[in-house]
Amino acid sequence: MSVVRMTAELDATVLICTYNRADLLGDTLDSIARSRVNPTAPLRWNVIVVDNNSKDDTRAVVESRIKGYPVELMYLFEPEQGKSNALNTGLAATSATLIVFTDDDVRVDEQWLEASCRPMLDDPTIDYTGGPVFPIWETPRPEWLDERRSDLWGTLAILDYGPERFIFEDKRRVPLGANMAVRRSLIDRIGGFDPKLGRTGESLLGQEQAEFFCRSRAIGARGIYVPDASLHHHVPAKRLTRSYFRRWWFWKGISKSVLEVRHPVTELGVDLSRVPKVAGVPRFMFGSAIHDALGWLKASLARDPATRMRHEMMLCYFAGYVRHSSRNLPWREATKSS
Repeated sequence: MSVVRMTAELDATVLICTYNRADLLGDTLDSIARSRVNPTAPLRWNVIVVDNNSKDDTRAVVESRIKGYPVELMYLFEPEQGKSNALNTGLAATSATLIVFTDDDVRVDEQWLEASCRPMLDDPTIDYTGGPVFPIWETPRPEWLDERRSDLWGTLAILDYGPERFIFEDKRRVPLGANMAVRRSLIDRIGGFDPKLGRTGESLLGQEQAEFFCRSRAIGARGIYVPDASLHHHVPAKRLTRSYFRRWWFWKGISKSVLEVRHPVTELGVDLSRVPKVAGVPRFMFGSAIHDALGWLKASLARDPATRMRHEMMLCYFAGYVRHSSRNLPWREATKSS
């Protein structure tokens, strides 16, 4: 979708991409409207909602709030399915210095916007920020999801790196797409989000943000974790099932394999194009899979559901990785074309 950028000078645009979540989107917009900014150096900001071909009342929810909103609230429609397409449509619609990304099912804290933006406005060497994402449980957390460990939190878009600020690159970490702000100049330098790696409808393929930060690291960009830039993310009951977790981790394995074909150097600095492989899969991953299989068996015998679940999800990840890697071996391509 082609969109002309706004001409007004803005410090920040809050960008929300949405798909069939009209029932939650209203609360998200209302919480953002309550944002408090520094009165001595107030932000000039707006909100853009990109409707990615929703079939519900998304447009009506947005338009019902436009007149009384404290800043400009813009509705855009992107008919080509895929979150990356919606993200890129939103980026094309604003010339704001900073783009603040969040989801359509969150409630932001009052200081969230100011905390997300201020580090970049005060320090030109900071290219992006990210903050914690806390859960809003629709139903009680199951016993197999350990609240003390973050191994599986990414499945639900939950993140908490603690109370202290740090540079993401120093700890080899990245923010979640539900809570990050990026300097426009960085996006202009490295480009937006790749539709081939993003989610489409109910698909669980999703590495568009991870791939974005692969490119940002390659040019030396720096981001900072900001604990005060916090928000709460709705966790629906349908995602608190073992079957959903298994699907998510299987698709994460596929997504990671896709990503590493393009960017073989991992966040830990390992060049996967140079490591020994078996059937297209790094050999060390087989050792990890054996470890997880034994860990799953031990946890099952000990009746430890949380530990058993962590090992099971790593095995699902391995299975997805193997599936994509083995299907894209050179000899398979040669067989298809013969």
